[in-house]
Formats: sequence, C-alpha cells, structure tokens
Amino acid sequence: MSSEFEAMLADDMGRFFYDPLGFVMYAFEWGAGELDGFDGPDEWQKEFLTDWGEAIRTNNFDGVKPVEAYRCATSSGHGIGKSALTAWVILYIMSTRPFCKGVVTANTSEQLRTKTWGELGKWKKRCITGHWFEYNNGKGNMHIYHVDHMESWRCDGQTCREENSESFAGLHAANSSPFYIFDEASAVPDKIWEVAEGGLTDGEPFWFAFGNPTRNTGRFRECFRKFKHRWRRKQIDSRLAKMTNKELIEEWRNDYGEDSDFFKVRVRGLFPSASDLQFIPQSYADAGMSRKLEHSQYGFAPKIIGVDPAYSGSDEACIYLRQGLYSRLLGSYPKTDDDVKFAQVVAAIEDEHKADAVFIDFGYGTGIHSVGKSWGRKWQLVSFAGESKDPAMLNKRGEMWNAMKSWLNEGGSIDDQQTADEIVAPEYKVKLDGKIVLESKDDMKRRGVPSPNRADALALTFAFPVVKNKPSKAIPAPIRPVRRGR
Repeated sequence: MSSEFEAMLADDMGRFFYDPLGFVMYAFEWGAGELDGFDGPDEWQKEFLTDWGEAIRTNNFDGVKPVEAYRCATSSGHGIGKSALTAWVILYIMSTRPFCKGVVTANTSEQLRTKTWGELGKWKKRCITGHWFEYNNGKGNMHIYHVDHMESWRCDGQTCREENSESFAGLHAANSSPFYIFDEASAVPDKIWEVAEGGLTDGEPFWFAFGNPTRNTGRFRECFRKFKHRWRRKQIDSRLAKMTNKELIEEWRNDYGEDSDFFKVRVRGLFPSASDLQFIPQSYADAGMSRKLEHSQYGFAPKIIGVDPAYSGSDEACIYLRQGLYSRLLGSYPKTDDDVKFAQVVAAIEDEHKADAVFIDFGYGTGIHSVGKSWGRKWQLVSFAGESKDPAMLNKRGEMWNAMKSWLNEGGSIDDQQTADEIVAPEYKVKLDGKIVLESKDDMKRRGVPSPNRADALALTFAFPVVKNKPSKAIPAPIRPVRRGR
C-alpha cells in the first residue's frame, strides 16, 4: 500500500471514532465478491451499532480521563449473525483506537476457535484495514495484533476456565480502550465475570456479552435482571433476522408452541422458565417472591428454624424461619468457626421467635448442636447425605429440596431475592435406578455458581414433620449475641 493511501486510511479511521456503523459500511466491500448480494448489516445489527455509536459520542473519551464502561448484553435465538457482529466489533475497535487491548472468550475452546475467532479471521481478510494486523488461530494461540505494536495493541482469545481467570484481569489501556467480549455468555463462569469487572477502571472500556439464553441463572441472566441498571440489554428474535430459516422456525413453533422453553431460547431470545436440568423452575421462585401473606394464612402453623453453618471460605452461614407458607431470612453471617458464639445466636433467635423446632446441617453443625444440647436445647442435626424418605430422591438433601419445591408450587412465599436466585440454581441428574440426584454445592462452584447457603437453610425447615410445642424449659441464651447481619 502506498504511503498516501495509508495516510488517507488512518485519517478515515479517525473520522469513524464515534461511528461503528459507518466503519462497517466503509471497511467491507458490500455487494461484491464474497459479499455479493449483501448490502450491509441486518437491521438489528445496524441498530446495535448505532446505539453503541451514540453512547461513544455521549462519553466523549478524551484519551486521558476515564469514562463510564459501555456494557451491552445481547440475548438471541439461533442464526442471527452474532458471530459476524462480534468480528466487526473487534475490527472496529482495533482500527479506530490505537493501543487498545481486548480479550474474547466463549463457552468452550472449540466454540471460541472455530466460530468466534474463526469468524474474525474471515472478516479480517475482507476488511480494508486487515493488513494492519497479524492474526493467528492456533490451538492455545489465538490473537490479533498490530504488526508494529504486538504487545500494546492487541486482542486475545482466551478459554473461560476458572483457573484461567487471571487472563481477564485489568487490561491497562488507560489512554485507549480495554474491551471484553463474551460469546455464548450463559456458560461463562461467574468467576470470569467477576475478574473482568476489574478491567473496566481506566480508559474507554467496552464489555459485550452475546448468547442464547440457555440458563436462567448466572451472570448473563442477571444482566437482564439484578444488574439490568448497568447493562444495555437487547433481545433478538431469530424471525427478525434476514438469514434465518423461516420455514424451520415455523415448524418449531407448530411442534413446540410459541411459549415453550424450546422456542423461547432457540428463537425468541428469551430466558427459559426452567433450564433443561434445573430442579426448581424460575416461575416457582418468581411466584414465591410476589406473594404477600396475611398472618391469618400461616399463624396457626408451627415455627421452624433452619440453620446452615459455614466454617471457611466465602460461604455464609444462614438462618431461616418458616411458618406454614411464610418464610423469612433471619440472618446471614461471614462464617461460624466459633461454635459457642454461633450457638448463642441460634438460641437467641429460637427464643425470640418461640420456635417449635430447630434443624441444623450436620456437616458443620455438630459443635453448635453439642453446645445447644448442654443448654437443654432440643435442636436436631440433619445429614444432607442421609437416607431419603421420598422415593424419588437419592438422599435427605434431595428430599428437603423436593419438599421445598412442592411448597413453592402450593403457595409458599420468599422474602429475599438472593434466596430466590439460589433456589433455581441447582441442577439435577437421574441415576440408572431412576432416583434424582440434586447437584452438590461443590459441583455448583465448579461451574461458577455460588453455593446456595440461604436456600439450603430454608430447605432444612422441611427436614422432619413438626407440631407446635409447649413453652420450652431450655436455658435462655447466656448472652445477647453480636448484631446479626444480612
């Protein structure tokens, strides 16, 4: 390329600083060669790029003072062209923002290499600035960088395994644009999302999450719910995209129904009522959060307290009250490594609410139970691995969770959003003998889902049948416990 052409091209890229759509229309030879028959992006892609450009102009990054991160989550059906859009996003940032740094990930290394990064290679060849960059797509070696600035002007493809989370730490592009792109974001572990947050503190940060809404738990789901105030959200119906197979989509609609989870996820870009392996449907938790009960609807029932202790790590200890269809989170605590102190907390709560039964998880609760026993407390230990009296479930934990599921379906109420989120988080599998195994806390953590400590505390209130007791003769809690937190 001549120096005059390169100077003109660099000048043009500067003019597209606020205009992603303008760049895409300029950078590719629409209507010719491989793009014969295509006059530009699809309508939903144009809207995406236009909205982004408006936000860039509003932030008006001056190269010095950091601006607010631009976060955009796109939930969609299949076949809408999100891989092509991802490639355009990368090439736009790389071409218009010298010394930018980016990280791209996907749910699996194969998805990343063959789809996301492979699509980037295809569009890089078509791009008018493609010769500015070196591109590689080897296994474990996915990157694109400026030919003269390999270390300081680049984007890397990284797998999203939790042990690789440090690759998503701060990108340090204070005078340019650090950016993250998550493809098939439903399956990206929460740990990766948490680490990426730290890369949004300087420069002009961008964060894009794309995916089919296959799971209704996790951080991608929360972009549209808990964290919706931080994310620009787009939900794209496959029927509105140019290139989707409309006849096949109509077959799906006839076979499964417009409101089926299959059609919601694969076509409408909506999150399912329940993921394929989800034990308790989202609709149960949503209904539980929406219910407001009068005391007359539950006041006659025994008061039951569930205690889920925690001794280490980031898990919290939780105490829950349930009375009939009513439930309430009474407290959450960092950890309970002092058995006497936490026994005081439990005893004070038992006395305050005149509880008829207290059930404590056997796992970390034996010391707490022993202290309570010395005070004359009739607390009961519950082994999650114990035998189930429910023939459908493998163990006691499964029995309690199945009872909680039925309780929600019959009108149970929840007072805490985190509890509601935890209730729908565990998945399940069916053994050869037909018994259902609920996902363990450790398995949940391995797929990046926080431990459901609050939900386990509520589930403990279903451990055994309870009737109202006469006033207790137990020794009162020796001292008033430390302030309870939530």
